Amino acid sequence: MKTPRVTARAHTNIALVKYWGKRDEDLIIPMNGSLSLTLDEFYTETTVQFDSKQQTDHLILDGVTQPTTRVTPFLDIIRNQAGITAGAVVTSTNHVPTAAGLASSASAYAALAAAASKAAGLTLNRQDLSRLARRGSGSATRSVFGGFVEWQAGTNDATSYAVPIDEHPTWPIRMVTVVVDRAEKKIGSRAGMQTVVKTSPFYQEWVKKAQADLAAIKPAIAAHDIQQTGAIAESNAMAMHALNLTATPHFTYFTADSLTAMHCVEELRAKGIPCYYTMDAGPNVKVLCEEQHVAAILTALQAHFDKNDLLVAHPGPGVQIIRED
Repeated sequence: MKTPRVTARAHTNIALVKYWGKRDEDLIIPMNGSLSLTLDEFYTETTVQFDSKQQTDHLILDGVTQPTTRVTPFLDIIRNQAGITAGAVVTSTNHVPTAAGLASSASAYAALAAAASKAAGLTLNRQDLSRLARRGSGSATRSVFGGFVEWQAGTNDATSYAVPIDEHPTWPIRMVTVVVDRAEKKIGSRAGMQTVVKTSPFYQEWVKKAQADLAAIKPAIAAHDIQQTGAIAESNAMAMHALNLTATPHFTYFTADSLTAMHCVEELRAKGIPCYYTMDAGPNVKVLCEEQHVAAILTALQAHFDKNDLLVAHPGPGVQIIRED
């Protein structure tokens, strides 16, 4: 017996206040709350079908069969909830470079959570879908929603989930992504977080700063204050990356091109253009700005980067079921 084939689409999100470190590795409960902006430019589409004749799961990512090491434990959570044992065929297409610091795991697990739960016969509200997506990738909990989203850290599985702050922003906020490297990063987010939590002598100070940043950025977003929102986001990102340099062994996601992009943004800001950078666990730089300044920012960045590596994103939607057959 086969279940319906269900396809879901989820978009990536970029954290303005970062999540960097887990309280619980298995349940993926974070040390601190975080806040992100879901983007329309990058997304994952995933199709799932369960088949009782199939003993094992199969994963096809971007046309290539992949190991199911991480997917099967996640699908087991859904199977347990749905009371089924069937294996699944998962076919996924990433419209975002995988493992390059562009939040591909966020869109991937949000799409997988939506498609697989629906295919298994579960009817989850968005809070429970956010909790489920979190079990695959922490940042996926935020990609269930569109626009500005807060991940409430919580203390257990029931209390750790995302909530929308402004799903359909009227603020003309934009994110310019400078893709300096599309290759898979050498140090994955999970490994990086674990190293920092265990070894950085400054980790607890990071948690305090992140909590303060989260409290401060929400009124700034509500006021459409690009200077305050951007300054908090940039400071938070640099604090997170500074932690990596204080770990043992220390590491960094920065490249020479990352620094070039950051310096370009700082020069633009010195000229009176309010723009601010942030970076997740990867070398690619994202520039937060408003629509009226996008053209000037692109012109400045094109002096250093190919125009095809400069992508402009708007606020994006939450996860959607786009096909069921």
